[in-house]
Amino acid sequence: MTKWAYSTEGFDRIVHRVEGVEAVTYAIGPDDGSAEPLVYFHGGGTFHGFEWVRQLANEFRVYCPYHPNFGESGEAAFDGIGDYVSHYELLFPALGLDTFHLAGASMGGHMAARYAAANPGDIDKLALVSPAGLKSERASIIDFSKVAPQDVSAQFVADPAWILPFWPAEPSPEWQAVRDRESAAAFASREDPDATDRALRDGLKSFDRPTLLLWGEADRIVPLGFAQDWQDVLPDAELVVIPGGSHLLLDEFPTAVDALRTFLKA
Repeated sequence: MTKWAYSTEGFDRIVHRVEGVEAVTYAIGPDDGSAEPLVYFHGGGTFHGFEWVRQLANEFRVYCPYHPNFGESGEAAFDGIGDYVSHYELLFPALGLDTFHLAGASMGGHMAARYAAANPGDIDKLALVSPAGLKSERASIIDFSKVAPQDVSAQFVADPAWILPFWPAEPSPEWQAVRDRESAAAFASREDPDATDRALRDGLKSFDRPTLLLWGEADRIVPLGFAQDWQDVLPDAELVVIPGGSHLLLDEFPTAVDALRTFLKA
């Protein structure tokens, strides 16, 4: 997709139809069975692509599906994370995935945690990058209604200049239409906060696969204060905090990718 600031060159574009919904997945890395599979769930926006995944492509076969209602995937009448979990329960067999590592960031971290709770036997290792979904008395997710529109993009990164190619100051109508579609889908996926919190806490009670919690020290979207709540739910999880790290942690900070690699290879 050369019209965007990111590139998909070198990725395989894989298309399936799951219960009438077109599901687009980009995959990179050895496809001969020599590399362990890693699935990555993106968060509430795809404007920054999957460029960071290239750093792992020599060691893993990395699958980056676009959630229904996001990116190049089709429309789906989903109204909660549970619908996305059900979608992936059908897509993964179509991709030939039996067991795999699963990583997810932000909303994708919530989705990955819910998938892992429902399908623990599928998971080799689980990596949650500043995941959303839990309630906390220590921190709160950013209230964008209190942020000036011109300052919204800077909340996601440590260096506002980094995000400009992906989130232009004067976006094209096409870029804005994609962003509006994904924002609406992310909003529609939000369930009752108490029910969401309960589903995660109850679902993960017996989850025993190796788990990494990866956080940016300076994350303004899902602040580091949430990490303790996730450790309460997953007491055996390893916590790695990236100094100065932002919300787009894997994209902006190669040290975060190194931490993920170290965890998966251990």
